[in-house]
Amino acid sequence: MTKRLSRIAPWQAGKLFALIYFFFSLLLVIPIAILSALAPMPTVPGHRLGAGFIILLPFLYALAGLIFVPLGCWIYNMAAKLVGGLQVSVTDDADAQVRAGRDT
Repeated sequence: MTKRLSRIAPWQAGKLFALIYFFFSLLLVIPIAILSALAPMPTVPGHRLGAGFIILLPFLYALAGLIFVPLGCWIYNMAAKLVGGLQVSVTDDADAQVRAGRDT
C-alpha cells in the first residue's frame, strides 16, 4: 500500500531531534574529552579544549536541532504543498510477517 507523507509537525520534530542530537553528541564528546585529557599540554596557552566547551557541546547540538529541524520541516511542508509529499510504501503487520518468513 502506498501512502504520501504530506506534512511534518515542525515543533514536535524539533523537540525529538534536539533530544536525539543531544545523546548522539555525547558519543562524540566523551572520546574528545578523554583524548583531550590524555593529550600533551600545548606550549601555546588557549589551544586546548576546555572542560566547559566539552560540557556545553551536547547542549549546542541540541539547540541546533531545535532550531534547524523545524526550519527543515517547514521547508518540506511548503515544498510538499507544491509538488506533493514523499511517497512511502507501508504494509500491515500480517503482510510483513509473511514476507519475513519467506525471506528466512
